[in-house]
Amino acid sequence: MPQLLSLSRAARLVGTSRVALQQQIRSGALPSFDGMVAAEDLLRLYPGIRLEEDGGFEQVMQIKAHAFGKRVRERMLPSQEILSQRLFEQSTELTDLRNHLQRYHTMMEALRERIRQHEAQPGMADLGAFLDSQLAEILGQTEAPNALAVMDDMLRVMSAHVTLHPSRHEFFVEGADTLLEAALRAGLAVNYGCSNGNCGLCKARVISGQVQKVRPHDYVLSEAEKNQGYTLLCSHAAVGDLVIEALETSSAGDIPQQQIVARIKAIEALGDDVRLLHLQTPRNNRLRFLAGQSATLVAGETSAQLPIASCPCDDRNLHFHVVRDAKDDFSRQVYEVLAAGDPITVFGPWGDFVLRAESPRPILFVAGEAGFAPIKGLIEHAMSLDSAELLHLYWHASPPTGHYLANLCRSWADALDNFRYTPMAEGWVNDLVECMAKDHADLGAFDIYLAGSGAFVEGATNALAQQGFPAAQLVATTT
Repeated sequence: MPQLLSLSRAARLVGTSRVALQQQIRSGALPSFDGMVAAEDLLRLYPGIRLEEDGGFEQVMQIKAHAFGKRVRERMLPSQEILSQRLFEQSTELTDLRNHLQRYHTMMEALRERIRQHEAQPGMADLGAFLDSQLAEILGQTEAPNALAVMDDMLRVMSAHVTLHPSRHEFFVEGADTLLEAALRAGLAVNYGCSNGNCGLCKARVISGQVQKVRPHDYVLSEAEKNQGYTLLCSHAAVGDLVIEALETSSAGDIPQQQIVARIKAIEALGDDVRLLHLQTPRNNRLRFLAGQSATLVAGETSAQLPIASCPCDDRNLHFHVVRDAKDDFSRQVYEVLAAGDPITVFGPWGDFVLRAESPRPILFVAGEAGFAPIKGLIEHAMSLDSAELLHLYWHASPPTGHYLANLCRSWADALDNFRYTPMAEGWVNDLVECMAKDHADLGAFDIYLAGSGAFVEGATNALAQQGFPAAQLVATTT
């Protein structure tokens, strides 16, 4: 019986994306069985897999880790308790397999003895000879270990695979992450509040598998909830593979408005006239938002509503791109007054410029100048979801702001097979849309996310309409 793997697990093992495997399935190069693929078929398609390699997906994981503000070197092993339980489960499976093999061996010995007792009957001698030859052939074979099977066993110790119901979304729990942290890093908008075990909004029901408490919580589950298998995602980790039933946010309107006092972690120059304002929220009071939304920042007597330029997968670290503007009081505060450690009050989130995660279409991102800020959040969210066949960024910018994060965009394009980056500094929106149409003959096959100044968004919207692009597939915001 072939060893079947989910697409998520298979993609990790061979170092590619789920989208790439889906393309191989559609082309007929990779057989699938109810959404699963056989390890043997994967090995035929990716013959270069080696046991000594670290899983094959480290390059993509490094890009994601950088984008989400989490350094690879800070990734931790699972706790000793969870690691020992995972090893115990695998040893239990191995023991069960050995017991099965022993029973089959006993059955074969009994069958061979029964054949010997009836060798005089017609055909029994031939049957005995056939059985002996088959057993000799099987026992004499020495097969090399299945590389994917061994790597899969290793990954099952280091990480747990989780499936959410009813959405059927999947994610992996790495290292010491809680279920909530792992789901957010995977780009999933699960329901939660304080993320600190106080509110109970992240309650979820365990359908199969086992969880373990790894962080304290004050919220008390009722006896009825415990009996039904409910747990808190923010305080528990997966012991092994898990299936849970959890609420997920379906729209920006589901996110409550919040007020948080954060502190400046850093103010860094991204270019001559763009600063990165990096805020960090308290551990027990994080901002819940969807990628692409905005927040109102208040520093002293000044305020500004700015798009969040980071991914919800790291909800404690909030990034904002602040353009130098001598006429804007908040901009002057960032460039001339504010420093690390200063408090800034955050209100929000606002807006519905969010990813249509369930859309099957590939995506074109179009940014004008600092309109790249909300686009960046959407791109990082799309990367974490790993569901779009193609992500293509067009960024129109000219001095003084320019393409202030061009190196980041190029690193995405270098590391990810399904990401392309096209910077533009000349022309205007008509030239940009013509470039898009030249690159992609059927623009109507895409979803387009558009962000920039009012004039940029209006001009690009009109140019797309002249190309016959469906208005329902365009999501736009002004910055």
